[in-house]
Amino acid sequence: MSIKLIACDIDGTLIPYGQVGLPQGLFPLIRRLRERGILFCPASGRQYRSLRLLFEPVAEEMAFVCENGSVVFGPGQEDAAPVLSKSPIPRPDALALAGEIQALPGCEALISGERVSYVWGCEDSFIRYMEEMEGNRMQRVERLEDIPEDVVKISAWCPGGPEEPMAVLGPRWGKYHMAVAGPDWLDFGGGDKGVGLRGLCAGLGIALKEVAAFGDNWNDRPMLEAAGHPWLMAGADPELKRLFPQQCESVLTVLEELVAEE
Repeated sequence: MSIKLIACDIDGTLIPYGQVGLPQGLFPLIRRLRERGILFCPASGRQYRSLRLLFEPVAEEMAFVCENGSVVFGPGQEDAAPVLSKSPIPRPDALALAGEIQALPGCEALISGERVSYVWGCEDSFIRYMEEMEGNRMQRVERLEDIPEDVVKISAWCPGGPEEPMAVLGPRWGKYHMAVAGPDWLDFGGGDKGVGLRGLCAGLGIALKEVAAFGDNWNDRPMLEAAGHPWLMAGADPELKRLFPQQCESVLTVLEELVAEE
């Protein structure tokens, strides 16, 4: 199996639901893969800085598909890593969608630029939570129009669950890659993980057939369909299992096998 890139979802794939830390032994594996010419790339709905903090010991040796594929960074130091791909939401739609989310009872809107998440009209406790628990770089604005850059993703934080916001927002805004991103989040992005993976491969000169990808949920489907070697987690939806017959219980086990093959 000729592999040059490994794209891996985080929550539910690399980190089982209900856990918070990366599995022991992952960082040495990432280094061993890199020594053999294989680049490891998290593919997540998380912000770039949040992902960098999660993978801090090896972050400079990795690429990152962030915000569900709407912005992609190549390897390098945090503030110098190149943006290889970006899929912004048209600004008038981005501002209108964010306003509709903020108007929903009990919901907060989180607006994502390349490296910063923007909020307005929210409680300070929400900002602290995103900074301290998620590791996001946050900025409050007085008006939505004050956001100084392209919007690549808009998220609805909905502690009551995403079902009702999805029913309200989906008919108009589902065209922007709407995806449930955990029990409290509903995401709308300019791209998806398949778009992000293609942008990453184009930027690095890697063929999609040389990519192994790991995922567990429907928002991983575009990435798994694009990759030459897709792996689905064994606990995934049975409908997804019909689409991706190559399955595994543990990403680390497969990575160890790849290192051994090389």
